[in-house]
Amino acid sequence: QVQLVESGGGLVQAGDSLTLSCAASGGTFSSYAMGWFRQAPGREREFVARISGSGHTIVYADSLKGRFTISRDNAKATVLLQMNSLKPEDTANYYCAARVAASFWAVPSTRDFVDAGAWGQGTQVTVSS
Repeated sequence: QVQLVESGGGLVQAGDSLTLSCAASGGTFSSYAMGWFRQAPGREREFVARISGSGHTIVYADSLKGRFTISRDNAKATVLLQMNSLKPEDTANYYCAARVAASFWAVPSTRDFVDAGAWGQGTQVTVSS
């Protein structure tokens, strides 16, 4: 089973940029589609972005498209989330998730990640106004 460790969270001001990193170990990284999710206090976990094992298929939450960018480096077993123009409403605990995909180019659904994915412990992002 793959293990995931997120890093890069912190306290930033509105308008700032931040890059989160998720390091994977214990599995063949390229065989996993990867995803980022977030959860704010009192709210349900929310899908942010997901990426195929090849890195060529990417899906974003509609509300975040254009501000957030997901990428992966299979050689380093790492997935990144670049966040630009941060807003106070982006404040949340950000989680990395891994899910075995049907193919190198496939991206499982959000439900697949939630039901059967491996998850990290999260990294807190706080955006002040």
